[in-house]
Amino acid sequence: MTASPEQIESSPTIEELRHEHQDHERRLEQLKQQQWLSPEEQVEEKRLKKLKLHLKDQMEQLRKTASS
Repeated sequence: MTASPEQIESSPTIEELRHEHQDHERRLEQLKQQQWLSPEEQVEEKRLKKLKLHLKDQMEQLRKTASS
């Protein structure tokens, strides 16, 4: 499946995705440093982990398309 020029222009770069991934990682580290997490923080932690995985998948997809 080929991306349209509009999709390519609006697609984030690997560097942008990596930066966002690192931001999520920093926040997760902050949460890990706490003695306990509030229910909201527990939800945030789960959400950030899922977002990190999604970003990692996106980066891998961009690498694959760049190498083909």
